[in-house]
Amino acid sequence: MPQPLTTHPTTVANHEPVWGSVDVNARTKYDPSVVSEIRRVLVTGSSGQLGTAILNAFSGYHIAAHTHGSLDITNIEAVKRAVAEARPDVIVNCAAFNLVDDAESRPLEAFGVNAFAVRTLARAAEQHGATLVHYGTDFVFAGLGGPDSAPYDEFAAPSPQSVYAASKLVGEWLALESRAYVLRVESLFGMPADWKGRRGSLDNIVAGLEAGREIPVFTDRTISPSYVVDVAAATRYLVDAGAAYGLYHCVNSGHATWYQIATDAARLLGVPARLKPITTEDVRLAAARPRFCALSNRKLASAGFDMPTWQDALRRWLAVRRPLVPSVVEGPRDRMDAHIE
Repeated sequence: MPQPLTTHPTTVANHEPVWGSVDVNARTKYDPSVVSEIRRVLVTGSSGQLGTAILNAFSGYHIAAHTHGSLDITNIEAVKRAVAEARPDVIVNCAAFNLVDDAESRPLEAFGVNAFAVRTLARAAEQHGATLVHYGTDFVFAGLGGPDSAPYDEFAAPSPQSVYAASKLVGEWLALESRAYVLRVESLFGMPADWKGRRGSLDNIVAGLEAGREIPVFTDRTISPSYVVDVAAATRYLVDAGAAYGLYHCVNSGHATWYQIATDAARLLGVPARLKPITTEDVRLAAARPRFCALSNRKLASAGFDMPTWQDALRRWLAVRRPLVPSVVEGPRDRMDAHIE
Protein backbone atom coordinates (compact mmCIF):
# COMPACT_ATOMS: atom_id res chain seq x y z
CA MET A 1 0.00 0.00 0.00
CA PRO A 2 1.50 3.39 -0.94
CA GLN A 3 2.43 5.93 1.71
CA PRO A 4 0.08 8.92 1.96
CA LEU A 5 0.93 12.21 0.33
CA THR A 6 0.74 14.66 3.21
CA THR A 7 0.66 18.36 2.39
CA HIS A 8 0.77 21.39 4.70
CA PRO A 9 -0.54 22.38 2.20
CA THR A 10 2.22 21.81 -0.40
CA THR A 11 5.03 19.99 1.40
CA VAL A 12 5.27 16.28 0.58
CA ALA A 13 6.32 13.95 3.39
CA ASN A 14 5.79 10.43 4.63
CA HIS A 15 3.33 10.27 7.47
CA GLU A 16 4.38 7.96 10.27
CA PRO A 17 1.54 6.60 12.41
CA VAL A 18 1.52 8.00 15.94
CA TRP A 19 -0.04 5.11 17.81
CA GLY A 20 1.13 2.20 15.67
CA SER A 21 -0.55 0.77 12.62
CA VAL A 22 -3.38 -1.27 14.12
CA ASP A 23 -5.09 -1.20 17.49
CA VAL A 24 -5.33 -4.98 17.75
CA ASN A 25 -7.02 -5.05 21.14
CA ALA A 26 -10.03 -3.01 20.09
CA ARG A 27 -13.02 -5.32 19.86
CA THR A 28 -15.00 -4.21 16.82
CA LYS A 29 -16.73 -5.65 13.80
CA TYR A 30 -14.33 -3.77 11.53
CA ASP A 31 -13.16 -5.92 8.66
CA PRO A 32 -9.80 -4.55 7.41
CA SER A 33 -10.34 -6.38 4.14
CA VAL A 34 -12.99 -3.80 3.26
CA VAL A 35 -11.29 -1.66 0.63
CA SER A 36 -12.88 1.48 -0.76
CA GLU A 37 -12.10 3.39 -3.93
CA ILE A 38 -11.36 6.52 -1.91
CA ARG A 39 -7.77 7.57 -2.27
CA ARG A 40 -7.67 11.31 -1.49
CA VAL A 41 -8.54 12.80 1.87
CA LEU A 42 -8.42 16.43 3.03
CA VAL A 43 -8.16 16.84 6.81
CA THR A 44 -8.75 20.13 8.62
CA GLY A 45 -7.57 20.65 12.18
CA SER A 46 -4.89 18.03 11.51
CA SER A 47 -2.64 19.09 14.39
CA GLY A 48 -5.25 18.47 17.09
CA GLN A 49 -5.54 15.20 18.97
CA LEU A 50 -8.43 13.93 16.82
CA GLY A 51 -6.83 15.21 13.63
CA THR A 52 -3.60 13.42 14.50
CA ALA A 53 -5.52 10.18 15.02
CA ILE A 54 -7.32 10.66 11.70
CA LEU A 55 -4.00 11.04 9.87
CA ASN A 56 -2.90 7.75 11.38
CA ALA A 57 -6.16 5.96 10.59
CA PHE A 58 -6.09 7.05 6.96
CA SER A 59 -2.43 6.20 6.37
CA GLY A 60 -2.14 4.70 2.92
CA TYR A 61 -4.32 7.40 1.41
CA HIS A 62 -3.20 10.63 -0.26
CA ILE A 63 -3.72 13.14 2.56
CA ALA A 64 -3.87 16.93 2.34
CA ALA A 65 -3.43 17.81 6.02
CA HIS A 66 -4.29 21.36 7.04
CA THR A 67 -3.74 23.10 10.36
CA HIS A 68 -5.28 26.47 11.15
CA GLY A 69 -2.03 28.00 9.97
CA SER A 70 -2.37 26.58 6.46
CA LEU A 71 -6.17 26.83 6.13
CA ASP A 72 -8.57 29.14 7.93
CA ILE A 73 -11.86 27.33 7.39
CA THR A 74 -13.79 30.54 8.03
CA ASN A 75 -12.24 31.96 4.85
CA ILE A 76 -14.59 30.87 2.08
CA GLU A 77 -12.19 31.53 -0.79
CA ALA A 78 -9.33 29.77 0.98
CA VAL A 79 -11.49 26.69 1.51
CA LYS A 80 -12.53 26.68 -2.15
CA ARG A 81 -8.88 26.85 -3.25
CA ALA A 82 -7.73 24.13 -0.83
CA VAL A 83 -10.46 21.72 -1.91
CA ALA A 84 -9.90 22.44 -5.60
CA GLU A 85 -6.17 21.76 -5.21
CA ALA A 86 -6.59 18.56 -3.17
CA ARG A 87 -9.46 17.11 -5.25
CA PRO A 88 -10.47 14.97 -2.25
CA ASP A 89 -12.89 12.09 -2.21
CA VAL A 90 -13.58 12.84 1.45
CA ILE A 91 -13.12 15.88 3.68
CA VAL A 92 -12.65 15.16 7.40
CA ASN A 93 -13.28 18.27 9.49
CA CYS A 94 -11.48 18.06 12.82
CA ALA A 95 -11.33 21.82 13.31
CA ALA A 96 -13.50 23.31 16.05
CA PHE A 97 -13.83 26.19 18.46
CA ASN A 98 -13.95 24.07 21.62
CA LEU A 99 -13.28 26.63 24.37
CA VAL A 100 -16.64 25.97 25.96
CA ASP A 101 -16.60 28.82 28.47
CA ASP A 102 -14.90 31.35 26.21
CA ALA A 103 -17.64 30.82 23.63
CA GLU A 104 -20.10 32.58 25.95
CA SER A 105 -18.28 35.88 25.36
CA ARG A 106 -17.09 35.06 21.83
CA PRO A 107 -20.25 33.79 20.09
CA LEU A 108 -19.32 35.09 16.64
CA GLU A 109 -16.07 33.13 16.69
CA ALA A 110 -17.79 29.99 17.97
CA PHE A 111 -20.50 30.10 15.31
CA GLY A 112 -18.00 31.12 12.65
CA VAL A 113 -15.89 27.99 13.15
CA ASN A 114 -18.44 25.46 14.45
CA ALA A 115 -21.35 26.32 12.15
CA PHE A 116 -20.80 28.64 9.19
CA ALA A 117 -17.40 27.20 8.26
CA VAL A 118 -19.01 23.76 8.22
CA ARG A 119 -21.48 25.04 5.65
CA THR A 120 -18.54 26.27 3.56
CA LEU A 121 -16.88 22.86 3.75
CA ALA A 122 -20.15 21.10 2.93
CA ARG A 123 -20.68 23.25 -0.14
CA ALA A 124 -17.10 22.71 -1.31
CA ALA A 125 -17.47 18.97 -0.80
CA GLU A 126 -20.70 18.94 -2.76
CA GLN A 127 -19.17 20.93 -5.61
CA HIS A 128 -16.35 18.40 -5.97
CA GLY A 129 -18.42 15.28 -5.32
CA ALA A 130 -16.71 14.58 -2.00
CA THR A 131 -18.08 13.16 1.23
CA LEU A 132 -17.89 15.33 4.35
CA VAL A 133 -17.10 13.94 7.80
CA HIS A 134 -17.85 16.30 10.68
CA TYR A 135 -17.81 15.84 14.46
CA GLY A 136 -20.55 16.92 16.86
CA THR A 137 -20.79 16.91 20.64
CA ASP A 138 -22.83 15.56 23.54
CA PHE A 139 -23.29 19.15 24.71
CA VAL A 140 -26.23 19.50 22.29
CA PHE A 141 -28.31 17.76 24.97
CA ALA A 142 -29.53 19.41 28.18
CA GLY A 143 -28.42 16.39 30.21
CA LEU A 144 -30.88 16.96 33.03
CA GLY A 145 -31.50 13.28 33.74
CA GLY A 146 -30.17 11.27 36.64
CA PRO A 147 -27.54 8.51 36.60
CA ASP A 148 -30.20 5.87 35.88
CA SER A 149 -31.44 7.60 32.73
CA ALA A 150 -31.19 5.87 29.36
CA PRO A 151 -28.32 7.02 27.14
CA TYR A 152 -29.25 9.47 24.41
CA ASP A 153 -29.63 8.07 20.91
CA GLU A 154 -29.65 9.92 17.60
CA PHE A 155 -33.43 10.42 17.76
CA ALA A 156 -33.36 12.30 21.08
CA ALA A 157 -34.30 15.95 20.77
CA PRO A 158 -31.34 18.33 21.27
CA SER A 159 -31.62 21.14 23.79
CA PRO A 160 -28.35 23.11 23.85
CA GLN A 161 -27.70 25.07 27.04
CA SER A 162 -24.67 27.14 25.96
CA VAL A 163 -23.31 29.14 23.05
CA TYR A 164 -20.80 26.41 22.31
CA ALA A 165 -23.52 23.75 22.27
CA ALA A 166 -25.79 25.83 20.03
CA SER A 167 -22.96 26.52 17.57
CA LYS A 168 -22.15 22.81 17.34
CA LEU A 169 -25.79 21.89 16.79
CA VAL A 170 -26.15 24.36 13.92
CA GLY A 171 -22.94 22.92 12.47
CA GLU A 172 -24.50 19.45 12.53
CA TRP A 173 -27.57 20.71 10.70
CA LEU A 174 -25.49 22.44 8.03
CA ALA A 175 -23.26 19.40 7.51
CA LEU A 176 -26.25 17.10 7.11
CA GLU A 177 -27.58 19.21 4.24
CA SER A 178 -24.85 17.52 2.19
CA ARG A 179 -23.57 13.97 1.69
CA ALA A 180 -22.08 13.70 5.15
CA TYR A 181 -21.32 11.65 8.22
CA VAL A 182 -21.76 13.57 11.47
CA LEU A 183 -20.23 11.75 14.42
CA ARG A 184 -21.07 12.98 17.90
CA VAL A 185 -18.10 12.47 20.19
CA GLU A 186 -17.65 13.22 23.88
CA SER A 187 -14.75 14.03 26.21
CA LEU A 188 -12.01 13.09 23.73
CA PHE A 189 -8.83 11.58 25.17
CA GLY A 190 -5.75 9.71 24.05
CA MET A 191 -2.95 12.13 23.31
CA PRO A 192 0.41 10.66 22.28
CA ALA A 193 3.44 10.90 24.52
CA ASP A 194 5.06 13.83 22.74
CA TRP A 195 1.88 15.92 22.63
CA LYS A 196 2.44 19.65 23.13
CA GLY A 197 -1.03 20.98 22.45
CA ARG A 198 -4.13 21.63 24.50
CA ARG A 199 -5.08 18.75 26.80
CA GLY A 200 -8.47 17.17 27.20
CA SER A 201 -10.03 16.69 30.63
CA LEU A 202 -9.06 13.03 31.03
CA ASP A 203 -5.52 13.72 29.86
CA ASN A 204 -5.23 16.44 32.50
CA ILE A 205 -6.64 14.15 35.19
CA VAL A 206 -4.12 11.42 34.37
CA ALA A 207 -1.23 13.92 34.30
CA GLY A 208 -2.32 15.21 37.71
CA LEU A 209 -2.54 11.72 39.15
CA GLU A 210 0.95 10.93 37.92
CA ALA A 211 2.25 14.15 39.48
CA GLY A 212 0.62 13.30 42.81
CA ARG A 213 -1.64 16.35 42.82
CA GLU A 214 -5.14 16.43 44.24
CA ILE A 215 -7.50 16.55 41.26
CA PRO A 216 -11.03 18.03 41.45
CA VAL A 217 -13.47 15.79 39.55
CA PHE A 218 -17.23 15.86 39.15
CA THR A 219 -19.32 13.27 40.95
CA ASP A 220 -22.57 14.39 39.29
CA ARG A 221 -21.52 14.47 35.62
CA THR A 222 -22.05 11.18 33.78
CA ILE A 223 -20.32 10.78 30.42
CA SER A 224 -19.27 8.32 27.72
CA PRO A 225 -15.65 9.29 26.95
CA SER A 226 -14.19 8.86 23.47
CA TYR A 227 -10.71 7.46 22.73
CA VAL A 228 -9.49 9.27 19.60
CA VAL A 229 -7.95 6.07 18.20
CA ASP A 230 -11.35 4.35 18.30
CA VAL A 231 -13.16 7.40 16.88
CA ALA A 232 -10.68 7.55 14.00
CA ALA A 233 -11.09 3.81 13.34
CA ALA A 234 -14.88 4.20 13.27
CA THR A 235 -14.54 7.13 10.91
CA ARG A 236 -12.49 5.16 8.43
CA TYR A 237 -14.85 2.21 8.72
CA LEU A 238 -17.91 4.29 7.81
CA VAL A 239 -16.10 5.83 4.85
CA ASP A 240 -14.59 2.57 3.57
CA ALA A 241 -17.76 0.55 4.06
CA GLY A 242 -19.92 3.12 2.32
CA ALA A 243 -22.32 3.17 5.28
CA ALA A 244 -25.49 5.23 5.09
CA TYR A 245 -24.87 8.94 5.50
CA GLY A 246 -26.26 10.72 8.53
CA LEU A 247 -25.81 11.25 12.23
CA TYR A 248 -24.02 8.69 14.41
CA HIS A 249 -23.04 8.66 18.07
CA CYS A 250 -19.38 7.63 18.27
CA VAL A 251 -18.23 7.25 21.88
CA ASN A 252 -16.72 4.40 23.82
CA SER A 253 -19.48 2.16 25.09
CA GLY A 254 -20.83 2.46 28.61
CA HIS A 255 -20.85 5.47 30.89
CA ALA A 256 -19.63 6.61 34.30
CA THR A 257 -19.11 9.76 36.34
CA TRP A 258 -15.87 11.67 36.04
CA TYR A 259 -15.06 10.53 39.59
CA GLN A 260 -15.50 6.86 38.65
CA ILE A 261 -13.35 7.26 35.54
CA ALA A 262 -10.60 9.04 37.46
CA THR A 263 -10.66 6.33 40.13
CA ASP A 264 -10.23 3.63 37.49
CA ALA A 265 -7.39 5.59 35.88
CA ALA A 266 -5.56 5.78 39.21
CA ARG A 267 -5.98 2.02 39.67
CA LEU A 268 -4.55 1.30 36.22
CA LEU A 269 -1.67 3.69 36.82
CA GLY A 270 -0.96 2.13 40.23
CA VAL A 271 -1.00 5.51 41.97
CA PRO A 272 -3.08 6.86 44.88
CA ALA A 273 -6.43 8.31 43.81
CA ARG A 274 -5.97 11.81 45.21
CA LEU A 275 -9.34 13.09 44.05
CA LYS A 276 -11.42 15.98 45.33
CA PRO A 277 -15.13 15.22 44.78
CA ILE A 278 -17.03 18.24 43.44
CA THR A 279 -20.45 18.85 41.89
CA THR A 280 -21.56 21.18 39.14
CA GLU A 281 -22.97 23.44 41.86
CA ASP A 282 -19.56 23.78 43.52
CA VAL A 283 -17.90 25.59 40.63
CA ARG A 284 -18.77 28.67 38.65
CA LEU A 285 -18.31 28.05 34.97
CA ALA A 286 -19.50 30.47 32.31
CA ALA A 287 -21.18 27.74 30.25
CA ALA A 288 -23.62 25.15 31.55
CA ARG A 289 -22.53 21.51 31.46
CA PRO A 290 -24.97 18.63 30.92
CA ARG A 291 -25.05 16.46 34.04
CA PHE A 292 -26.10 13.21 32.35
CA CYS A 293 -24.81 12.84 28.82
CA ALA A 294 -24.24 9.16 28.15
CA LEU A 295 -24.64 8.39 24.46
CA SER A 296 -25.85 5.19 22.81
CA ASN A 297 -23.79 3.63 20.00
CA ARG A 298 -26.50 1.29 18.74
CA LYS A 299 -26.80 2.95 15.33
CA LEU A 300 -23.05 2.74 14.76
CA ALA A 301 -23.08 -0.93 15.84
CA SER A 302 -25.92 -1.66 13.43
CA ALA A 303 -23.76 -0.16 10.67
CA GLY A 304 -21.10 -2.76 11.52
CA PHE A 305 -18.74 -1.08 14.00
CA ASP A 306 -18.80 -1.91 17.71
CA MET A 307 -17.06 0.70 19.86
CA PRO A 308 -15.04 -0.86 22.70
CA THR A 309 -16.00 -0.01 26.27
CA TRP A 310 -14.51 3.07 27.88
CA GLN A 311 -12.73 0.79 30.38
CA ASP A 312 -11.07 -1.13 27.56
CA ALA A 313 -10.12 2.09 25.79
CA LEU A 314 -8.65 3.58 28.95
CA ARG A 315 -6.61 0.42 29.57
CA ARG A 316 -5.24 0.38 26.01
CA TRP A 317 -4.34 4.07 26.09
CA LEU A 318 -2.54 3.90 29.44
CA ALA A 319 -0.70 0.76 28.32
CA VAL A 320 1.00 2.62 25.46
CA ARG A 321 1.19 6.07 27.00
CA ARG A 322 4.19 7.70 28.64
CA PRO A 323 3.98 10.72 30.98
CA LEU A 324 2.82 13.84 29.20
CA VAL A 325 5.08 16.78 28.48
CA PRO A 326 3.87 20.16 29.75
CA SER A 327 1.27 21.68 27.42
CA VAL A 328 2.51 24.78 25.64
CA VAL A 329 -0.99 26.19 25.22
CA GLU A 330 -2.52 25.13 28.53
CA GLY A 331 -4.53 27.74 30.38
CA PRO A 332 -3.62 29.09 33.82
CA ARG A 333 -3.61 26.48 36.55
CA ASP A 334 -6.20 28.37 38.58
CA ARG A 335 -8.73 28.21 35.76
CA MET A 336 -11.27 25.53 36.58
CA ASP A 337 -12.06 24.93 32.91
CA ALA A 338 -8.40 24.12 32.22
CA HIS A 339 -9.12 20.55 33.33
CA ILE A 340 -12.78 20.33 34.30
CA GLU A 341 -15.17 19.51 31.48
